[in-house]
Amino acid sequence: MTTSVLVPSSLVREAEDRREATRKIGYVARAATIFDVDRLTVFPDPDGVGKWEDGFVRTVLRYAATPPYLRKEAWGKRDELEYVGVLPPLRVRSQTGSGSEGSGSLRQGIVTEVGADGRVRVNCGLQHPASLPVPDGMDVGEGERVTVRVSSRRPVRAKLVDVSPPGYAVDASDLSTALARDDAGLTIAASRYGEHLTVTRLGDLVEQREADGDMTVAFGAPERGLPPILGLDPDDVCGDHADDDTGFDLWLNTVPNQGSEVVRTEEAMFASLAPLTLTE
Repeated sequence: MTTSVLVPSSLVREAEDRREATRKIGYVARAATIFDVDRLTVFPDPDGVGKWEDGFVRTVLRYAATPPYLRKEAWGKRDELEYVGVLPPLRVRSQTGSGSEGSGSLRQGIVTEVGADGRVRVNCGLQHPASLPVPDGMDVGEGERVTVRVSSRRPVRAKLVDVSPPGYAVDASDLSTALARDDAGLTIAASRYGEHLTVTRLGDLVEQREADGDMTVAFGAPERGLPPILGLDPDDVCGDHADDDTGFDLWLNTVPNQGSEVVRTEEAMFASLAPLTLTE
């Protein structure tokens, strides 16, 4: 069961400076981590992005997802990362296996050297880089991030495994492509103009989500929700004249009684993912 979240490149359009913008992105990363989101996709909103350079949101999200023990080697110094010290720690829960072949915890690593003998050296936060054999059918290159299962630290016992690292992955895509993915599942647009979420409706959505197996939830930007980003009128997404050809299965208002004029993207993520990730 995969959960994907789509956020616009205009996510931090109202931030006054890079520090505030970085902190805001950190809360988005926290929400994605708390609700065990598998993938965060940044889709373009060139008309609303404002003063922030192309790729800023994606870069900070990827940095936040990188374990602290790998950040220096993976990122070095970049202008976009000037204020990453304000990012809240994600504290991604360590994944563990069971049984003799699956025991141990999964960690991210970076391939620092590729040998000619089918082995690679991997920095995965242990005292020294580990020399590990590459499993059959797995192709890795220098600088690539990989997943390592560590079953013992002293002595070091570890192996490469062909699974996604703990935490969320980050990519960039236009909205229509992201919604058409094979694992998009139930696609939901979070919008104040959508159908109000009620206890009864939530029960139906939980059943539908479990039947589909996957879910994708898209969010807009401050004072620039999904309808204007997509060039839609609010009437196109709600009421009797709603347009079914918006690319989403459902437009949903998860804060139907909001007391603030604007619900920020990171706030909408917490408000939406909390009920939508419930199970029966």
